[in-house]
Amino acid sequence: MIVKNKTLGLDKKITNREFKLLLKPEGLDRRSRIMQLSSLLVAFCQKSGVEFFHLDNANTGLRNVFFYDTPGEDFRRNNLILRVRESRQNVWVDDWCEVTLKCRAHTLKDSLHFSPKSAVPHKVRLRLKEEILRGDGLGTSRMIYSNNAILDTVPLDSVFDRTLQSVIGFFPDLKKLEAAPELPVRIVGGRTNKVLEACLPLGNLVFGDSVQAHCDVGIWMRSVGDPIIGELAFSYRVNDENRGDTQAHKKADKFFKKLQLAIGDWLASGTTKTALVYGRPE
Repeated sequence: MIVKNKTLGLDKKITNREFKLLLKPEGLDRRSRIMQLSSLLVAFCQKSGVEFFHLDNANTGLRNVFFYDTPGEDFRRNNLILRVRESRQNVWVDDWCEVTLKCRAHTLKDSLHFSPKSAVPHKVRLRLKEEILRGDGLGTSRMIYSNNAILDTVPLDSVFDRTLQSVIGFFPDLKKLEAAPELPVRIVGGRTNKVLEACLPLGNLVFGDSVQAHCDVGIWMRSVGDPIIGELAFSYRVNDENRGDTQAHKKADKFFKKLQLAIGDWLASGTTKTALVYGRPE
């Protein structure tokens, strides 16, 4: 079921709004190509009356991204995503990684079916995100909801071993799966299916005094010089101060739809980057 985006007020549980557009991969490993996209974005902001604060000295971040699931994809079949991100400094992988469990579904109710809360003593960020994606055609949108627990600094050598029981040790509510604890948990697509992600912050978009979105472009590659997909995204926090600012939220929605028309030649079909890894849409 596709839920159309009609912003009549944000649920009090929502903590973030994220707008995402998939980009065609051709040429995205060239800095001149990204600067061209940035220039188009700036011009569109000027035309749309949306302030844009450009980040001239932003650095590109690199990280490895991969996903875990059981052989029968028990996580995926229950709207669960288990993701690990390894930060990189040039060729070196850091000793710490980010581990995220999210329950992502087409309705807010379904996204709350599993609690991603962690049972391990690592710093955790809990986020309930309204993710706004392109709909069936240019200038359209649809929503999915993502209930997240993000563990920021997990020692690389202490990430769960390769059984469901060890993952339940991190995220106890996964007991609801009622699957055998000894079930293996492996990298989706195998170890060669790790993705190299480059992320470049572009700037900040101002939709209202208390609604300012961080905008960046991400590129997924099999290896340096081999892009497989890109993503232009902007997001902002939702809190008690701005939750009721319906005008600003609607302005962001309208901006998202019209931006698709302005950069239509850049856009790729599909749903999410994760869907590419699994080979089927969300």
